[in-house]
Amino acid sequence: MGKHLLFLFWLLLLSGIAQAQDLLVKQNGEEVQVKVMEITPTLITYKRFDNPEGPLISVYKSEVFMIRYANGSKEIITPQQPQTQQPAAGRPIMPTDGSVVPGDADPAFDPIHLSGPRLGFTILSGAVVDKAKDQFSLNPFITQFGWQFETRIFRLPNGTSGLFEFVPLIGGLEQGKFIPSVNGLIGIRGKNGFEFGIGPNLTPVSANIALAIGTSFQAYGVNFPVNFAVVPGNGGARFSLLFGFNSRRR
Repeated sequence: MGKHLLFLFWLLLLSGIAQAQDLLVKQNGEEVQVKVMEITPTLITYKRFDNPEGPLISVYKSEVFMIRYANGSKEIITPQQPQTQQPAAGRPIMPTDGSVVPGDADPAFDPIHLSGPRLGFTILSGAVVDKAKDQFSLNPFITQFGWQFETRIFRLPNGTSGLFEFVPLIGGLEQGKFIPSVNGLIGIRGKNGFEFGIGPNLTPVSANIALAIGTSFQAYGVNFPVNFAVVPGNGGARFSLLFGFNSRRR
């Protein structure tokens, strides 16, 4: 009987220890065992459960989906919404029957802006090669340097994001040329970083559609995007590989 009581005591002790931790679930599905220290309108501050004497860590509330506390209660994290105000003159009043007029619903998440340098190269194919050689004395391999401006328009609870990217580039510097181009892409990014987009590609001599796929890696709050783009048309195609880094613009 004494052994059974001792075994039961250890089970209860281990169960209490297991329940003494909070669980932080991020929008991308990652789960972290933590001890939540503070929640502000924009940040959640915590210590890792496996390192209680370690530093305080803060994450944006927009990156967190849910917190399950040690007592078993759960809290779904949503961005702070502005206080309800009386509708201004001329503004449509929200219906009271539970329906939502498009454009009047509260946004899922506030837009997030990122920016950073991009570099890579473009390879010409087909008739584009001959045109580049004859008219511009260009080799089919062209380096690219530019800047990426990204706006994350929304992010769903499952981690899927809607994006708009504006990427101006300068090509041909290695050949003594100055060839500007502008790309505007509308796309979707999954919770694991894979993304695809489509949009216009404009140069001084052409206007085409660009198709792009890519992914992003993250370390210490910095994103490292890698993208492959194809611009068809003009009897051939242009293939570009771009990479760089970006971070949130305050």
